[in-house]
Amino acid sequence: MRATAAVLLVLCLLTISHAWDCREVVNIKNLMQIDAGLGQVVATDTSQIPYYLVGDEWIRMPGYLKHITVGPAGIWGVNKDYAIYKYVAGNWVQAAGLLKQLDAGGDQFVVGANMDDTPFCLPSSATVGYKGPGSPLPWTGLPGAVKYYSCGPFGCWAVNKNDDIFLMSLNQDCQNKGWSPIDGKLSMIEVATDGSVFGVNSAGSVYTRDGITASKPEGTGWSNIPMCMLMGHVTYDLGHLWVVSKSAVTMVCTQ
Repeated sequence: MRATAAVLLVLCLLTISHAWDCREVVNIKNLMQIDAGLGQVVATDTSQIPYYLVGDEWIRMPGYLKHITVGPAGIWGVNKDYAIYKYVAGNWVQAAGLLKQLDAGGDQFVVGANMDDTPFCLPSSATVGYKGPGSPLPWTGLPGAVKYYSCGPFGCWAVNKNDDIFLMSLNQDCQNKGWSPIDGKLSMIEVATDGSVFGVNSAGSVYTRDGITASKPEGTGWSNIPMCMLMGHVTYDLGHLWVVSKSAVTMVCTQ
């Protein structure tokens, strides 16, 4: 069975569009979620073990997390009980609050969604200097309801329980003007450090948003990135597109 699966994966990779050159990440198995930013890559597997990529080697991080993120605000994560942690000097330091998903890709601020799909933002003044329970954590509740939330240099993107897509302008102090609807449907979405936007829909198809600039943060439309597997998670940084299939196969693609 294992040999058959390997053959099928090779055939799968050969059928991917020539626009993207994809290969399997063979030295890590059973990833559930992955996040890339500022040249760093972190991930969690189906056993909720967190990892940090150093060269080609995946280094096991302490503890257990169901979601992990890396970006200008540092490395943050949440566990199965929704507890929030920041990675400080080689260890996880718990932060006040409860979230099911969070993102550190904004301009040194952190955003996330809780169990009731309420979005929150933590300003940069609190994220960068956070060292432990004595540091203030003024989480700011935001309007609307989202299940997955990610930020970059030109704005924050989110999807709700109906897979509707929204865009918000958000600054370091968590000031915003509300959500603007975007065409399309996605089940998860990620914004890269350079402002690129990628997502996966409920059918397992991968998409990227075209035409995003500082003056046109909403972009111009969606383009499908052909994949030969049903994908569940995607992230992008420095020319590398990381995708995790619904069967927990991880691939990295370049153009």
